[in-house]
Amino acid sequence: MAELAPQELRILVAVAESGGFSAAGAALGIGQSAVSHAVRGTETKIGAVLFDRGRAGATPTPAGERAVALARRILRLYEVMGAEARSAGRSPAEAVEGVLRVAAFRSAALHLLPAALERLTARHPGLRPEVRVVRELGAGTAGEVLAGRADLGIATLGGPAGLPAGLLGGVITEEAYALVHPVGHPDPRALPLLDWDENCGSYTRAWWQAQDWIPRATVKAEDDGMVLTMVGRGLGMAILPELSLREAGETVEIADLGPGRPVRQVGYVTTPESASTLAVRALIRELRSEAG
Repeated sequence: MAELAPQELRILVAVAESGGFSAAGAALGIGQSAVSHAVRGTETKIGAVLFDRGRAGATPTPAGERAVALARRILRLYEVMGAEARSAGRSPAEAVEGVLRVAAFRSAALHLLPAALERLTARHPGLRPEVRVVRELGAGTAGEVLAGRADLGIATLGGPAGLPAGLLGGVITEEAYALVHPVGHPDPRALPLLDWDENCGSYTRAWWQAQDWIPRATVKAEDDGMVLTMVGRGLGMAILPELSLREAGETVEIADLGPGRPVRQVGYVTTPESASTLAVRALIRELRSEAG
């Protein structure tokens, strides 16, 4: 296959993100015809149709989605190369610099990431973290890394599907689930169950099915913070992991679920090329220190 130039990769990404050739051209400061010509040339080099063209714009085909994800990751390597090269001969504090893109699910972004980033940027003033909160549904944070939109994702690990092919990961911490209920309630297990969309059923399913006292959820909220608020208002009880329970206030009580309670793994996900970069390695160290 003929080599693709960086500008061809940028055009692929711009078309995918803007949804059309004209919009991509406007974003890049070039004409629509130049974008169309570049995409046709790239498709010829790759040997696959990358976009479905229509009146509504351009939508990546399955081949296009894969190509765009790899294009983002390759372009990111161009960006990181300068910082990695400049690190040679510098002090440890000066060696880590540039933008570090992180994707995290809500409770990790609230309770695990801030302290780690605080220490990281104190040690490496030239580092500029960019954090996106991503719902841990579907592709989740791992999907952001795979698509080239994040250098590192904080994800829930250990589910039946495992990591997407081509990604690396490691455990940062393990957290147990607990029962949370309105303070002072005499019989919390008799309350209605409140749940939220991102609750990791893969970690709790076998345990859940063995508990004949757990009713079907009567309310499902968008996030765990809403669940805690509703529990505090006396609307029911919930089964939540430790990170979520760090927001628990005086209106709720937390009860241990006993031996065999479900436990989930929280870890990092990255690509092989990002795993070797100084910034990603430094953040992983700080996350493990924070969790430990």
